[in-house]
Amino acid sequence: MQDPNQQYNYGGGYPPQGGYGGGYPQGPPQGGGYPPYAQGGAQPYPGAYGQGPYGQGPPPGGYAPQPGFIQPPPSAGYGAYDDPEGQPKNFSFDDQSIRRGFIRKVYMILMGQLVVTFGAVALFVYHKGTRDFVGANRWLFWVALAIMIVTMLCMACCESVRRQTPTNFIFLGLFTIAQSFLMGITATRYAPTEVLMAVGITAAVCLALTLFAMQTKYDFTMMGGVLLACMVVFVIFGIVAIFIPGKVITLVYASIGALLFSVYLIYDTQLMMGGDHKYSISPEEYIFAALNLYLDIINIFMYILTIIGASRD
Repeated sequence: MQDPNQQYNYGGGYPPQGGYGGGYPQGPPQGGGYPPYAQGGAQPYPGAYGQGPYGQGPPPGGYAPQPGFIQPPPSAGYGAYDDPEGQPKNFSFDDQSIRRGFIRKVYMILMGQLVVTFGAVALFVYHKGTRDFVGANRWLFWVALAIMIVTMLCMACCESVRRQTPTNFIFLGLFTIAQSFLMGITATRYAPTEVLMAVGITAAVCLALTLFAMQTKYDFTMMGGVLLACMVVFVIFGIVAIFIPGKVITLVYASIGALLFSVYLIYDTQLMMGGDHKYSISPEEYIFAALNLYLDIINIFMYILTIIGASRD
């Protein structure tokens, strides 16, 4: 009788596996699936370990790279952030919050300058001791004039001076003090009532022009070249008017000056506002913006005061 354990004897080995015709298949099926490694356009890695196309070593386990797949380069390091646009992050002046903060800062600085200036004017006009002291020390006029010119040129020509804190505030403060001193000396030539009238008219004109600049649809920022040409003609006319004294020439010159700087006030206001205007000033230039508005208002006041004084002579 045959041993039942030997009735499936296949020559002392394991029985063949069913379904494949003997053994495991030697390659992937021919009808599809993923292509074998280094075929179908995939880039093979060199034989040396760690020498891939980007020097990162052999690929991890799994399927081979597909045709058209490009492995990204390694990042700059742990925690590095790559800007998807490849551009440095910067604040945009079109942002409403940045623009409102910029305008608020400019008007706060401007208000401080005007308070100091018209306080000095009131001191010179209503305090006799101050007038007598300045009259006895005329060299103070030339010192103030030199400080005003130097500080104004530094802030206008040197970007680092007007952007670095506290250097920009120091230069602006020195300029404001010197300009206020010169304004006070000039105001002593007129009666107190004339000065008060000029202050009131200047305040009304500047307020009206500022509201107009904020509400109008006309873009005055494109008039920079025209205003510069008008300023050159105005300066030449002023030099000629020195040699032609008279009441009429003084009234004409002061009227043109008040009109010119009124347009400049609209121009500088719209530059500060930005928005839909063609040109705008950088939010970092708050000192320069305040300086422009301050000079516009001061010149409007001086020419209105000149008109009032000349019309009463």
